[in-house]
Amino acid sequence: MVGSVATPEALRTLNREAVAAACDLVEIRLDGLATGGEIPQPEAWAHLRGLPLLFTARRGDEGGSGAWSAAQREAMLRAALADAALLDVEVASIGEMPTLLRDLAARGLPWVASFHDFSGPSDAATLGAARDRAAAAGAAVFKAAVTPGGVADLCDLVAFQGAPSPLPVAVMGMGPLGPVSRLLGAQFGSPLHYGFLGPAPTAPGQWSAALLREAIRHLAPLRHG
Repeated sequence: MVGSVATPEALRTLNREAVAAACDLVEIRLDGLATGGEIPQPEAWAHLRGLPLLFTARRGDEGGSGAWSAAQREAMLRAALADAALLDVEVASIGEMPTLLRDLAARGLPWVASFHDFSGPSDAATLGAARDRAAAAGAAVFKAAVTPGGVADLCDLVAFQGAPSPLPVAVMGMGPLGPVSRLLGAQFGSPLHYGFLGPAPTAPGQWSAALLREAIRHLAPLRHG
């Protein structure tokens, strides 16, 4: 269970004990913390140090806050390396951050390769190409967040998750069908489930982390096929 936080205000008010009860991994959205052009510094999350932390510096065209360049986003991620259990690097950023990815491999620090489509569900060929590029680049997990328009899209998304893959695949929907998609993905074995910490979602269709964790607890696992 991943709890995501994306603003300085929300991060400051997080209670360590409540966070630990709500999620297993804390995603800190560095792009949302980088106000005034300043690269976020470790003091901002010092009160959460010791918990497993996932750091993300999201591209603007994949839901990030601000129009940060690849170099700026890489600098944000590098500033967080000492505290990171995981990083998130978009598939679209793989070609922009080759040195960072080599450094992560040298450190043995795993990373999530993410893909976002806010306009639609994305077809299996598109998702498969992104997943395979992530695997070739050395990602530990491929995460696909898309926007399903109906039940058929949800079925296709879960089918993609269950298809043969060179690395673990996490899927989730955004928008009106986002909440139910996250439960369905969890039932079919998605390895990552994202909810928000603080007062507001970090993506459309998110549950709060605590509520999503409780809902998933009541689900019976299902098998593909």
